[in-house]
Amino acid sequence: MVDIFINYRTGDGNEIAALIDNELSNRFGTERAFRASKSILPSIPYPDALLTNLRRSALLLAVIGADWLNFQNKLNDPEDWVRKEILEAFACGLPVIPVLAGRTTERLKKSELPDELARLADLQSVRLDTQNAEADLKRLGDLVAELVPELHDPEPAEAPAAGPGSVSNAARDIGGAAVQSRDFTGDVGRTVFKGTAGAVHSGNGDIYQNSRHDSGSRHYSGDGMTNIEGDHHGDIRHQFGGAGRREGDER
Repeated sequence: MVDIFINYRTGDGNEIAALIDNELSNRFGTERAFRASKSILPSIPYPDALLTNLRRSALLLAVIGADWLNFQNKLNDPEDWVRKEILEAFACGLPVIPVLAGRTTERLKKSELPDELARLADLQSVRLDTQNAEADLKRLGDLVAELVPELHDPEPAEAPAAGPGSVSNAARDIGGAAVQSRDFTGDVGRTVFKGTAGAVHSGNGDIYQNSRHDSGSRHYSGDGMTNIEGDHHGDIRHQFGGAGRREGDER
């Protein structure tokens, strides 16, 4: 499927044509824009491919570079493909948009064109300046979308639904290592936080804690165990849901 045909002359507008192709392909899909050097595969007869794809297009963009008018001999040649493509678009009733490449390229004048191409001078043009490429390409894409309503921006792909046994996590501002695993055996439901002050362990089951000051490690058993080492300032309180409150406990 081809909706936009990009007409250009090698040596005068091929770089701008590639920018346009990249923008339209990213926005509407790679099959919605036709550019000969990209779209015609090796071994394919290019005359047939050019005409076939042009006739099934909805719009032709004619890239006019700074030297476009200097190819007068080719513009007057009935076998010149830039000329043939534009005339074929006229014959098929396709909208044709001249795209002026660069800020110094002037609008076309009838007196400078072969009679067959004089209509180009009457057509409203758009400018694509490489120094303002992002904004100009977006403006061109918006115009193409307006002129070819069948085009549409692809919908962003939805993330697949989480299946049984899958793990989904989001984390921000993490220093150090983070480890995620899918399959667990034994006790699950504990959380381990590691930082510069050592390990903090939350959950059920045993605790294995390495000490910075000892060569070995310490093993604590039982639920609800809290072990605190090092220098601490202020109060430390630990309350369990099954234990009753004592007089003087704070909220």
